[in-house]
Amino acid sequence: MRFRSILKGAVVAFSVVAPATAADTVKIGFITKFPVPFFATMENAAKEYAAANPGIEIVFGQGASATDIEGQIAQIESMVTQGVKGIAITPVDPTVATALDKAIGAGVKVVLMDNDIPGWTGRTALATTDNYNAGKIAGEYLKSVLKPGDTMGILEGVPGVPSLDDRVKGMKEGLGGLDVKIVGSGATDCTEEKGINVAQDILTANPDLKSIYAACGPPAAGAAQAIKNANLAGKVILVGFDFCCGEAEALEAGIENATVAQFPTKMASLGVEALVKAIRGEKVESLIDSGAALVTKANMAEFK
Repeated sequence: MRFRSILKGAVVAFSVVAPATAADTVKIGFITKFPVPFFATMENAAKEYAAANPGIEIVFGQGASATDIEGQIAQIESMVTQGVKGIAITPVDPTVATALDKAIGAGVKVVLMDNDIPGWTGRTALATTDNYNAGKIAGEYLKSVLKPGDTMGILEGVPGVPSLDDRVKGMKEGLGGLDVKIVGSGATDCTEEKGINVAQDILTANPDLKSIYAACGPPAAGAAQAIKNANLAGKVILVGFDFCCGEAEALEAGIENATVAQFPTKMASLGVEALVKAIRGEKVESLIDSGAALVTKANMAEFK
């Protein structure tokens, strides 16, 4: 719709973009961080949502790794070029906000999934696990199986990524003041290979280590392999996060004791739904919690 305005004798034309209606085809972009089962599940959920809701077209993109900032920025720019009206994204790093600002400047709505960008006000909504509270679930479990003076190693995700940092902070809060000594920690970039390496280093330096906490699924599986290699299965308590990427096998084998499951299907469908509503001019909640739960060998069938 075009309007004409007279300013000091000059005629100025400007455009107003009306919200899409339910009858309009809505084209959106869906960008995830990197290729692991968790994000594949999110992508499949988005496809199922589109299939169940005619009039929604989704363009998919994904980074190459947990630190592929440039790749994700390229995906954002490509989506804008392809004419999407909205982008649902799991931001790999807060620095992608600049590219998202440019997308918003082009009239694109943005919904974040999985993790927030602290201090950034451009998002329409955030669909995510409350990672701090989910970390507390892990910490509360560890508190129930550890005693004062026990030692712990921590496999971090990508330092500086708020959702991953919150999983560690929340775990420590969940310990509830229990005197547990953290004897080693290291970044894993949420990869199994680095999870093995960091866990091996901690186990080698601390032969009597009592527990390991991994903030992502792949390094949790890596830690399970390191524990197995060291013939310490059943002697080191291992708690992970994500319930993916080999964790089910580690739980079944009795090497991993527990993990925290997110609900990626729910996260993705809620994120896409919020984005479509925003594009159509409907009100959406700014924070949408998709939930989390403790998984053990005894109940893991419920989460597969």
